[in-house]
Amino acid sequence: MRHAGARSSTGLAAKPPSQRQLRVAEEIRHLLAGQFQRGEFRDPELAGVVVTVTEVRVSPDLKNATAFVTRLGRSDIGEKLPALRRAAPFLRAQMAKGLRLRAVPALSFQADTSIDYAMHVDELLRAPEVARDLRGKP
Repeated sequence: MRHAGARSSTGLAAKPPSQRQLRVAEEIRHLLAGQFQRGEFRDPELAGVVVTVTEVRVSPDLKNATAFVTRLGRSDIGEKLPALRRAAPFLRAQMAKGLRLRAVPALSFQADTSIDYAMHVDELLRAPEVARDLRGKP
């Protein structure tokens, strides 16, 4: 999980998220995933675009939520971020219908590059010279 070993800007270890933050974040992730699955967007840039919400982080005061998104099998999520940011007020309004909170968090989007990174590491580990070194044979 990304929270392990996280550090704040002061260099001190960041406080881990509370159970409530984690619960609200997971509920938001679930609601967003459903919204992306239905694909009810007016923005033509998002029409037919499959977006996967890999994680949501919520601030301690529950006023802000950051959704980490990716497009499985594609690396163009960065190009879709402006359209997602334009759709954020609509998505927030849709979340208000299903979220049991007094105030719905402000929504922001960030590209999740962890899958790309993992695929890159896997590719490196499969390289013949690395495989040879891992076997320990000259």
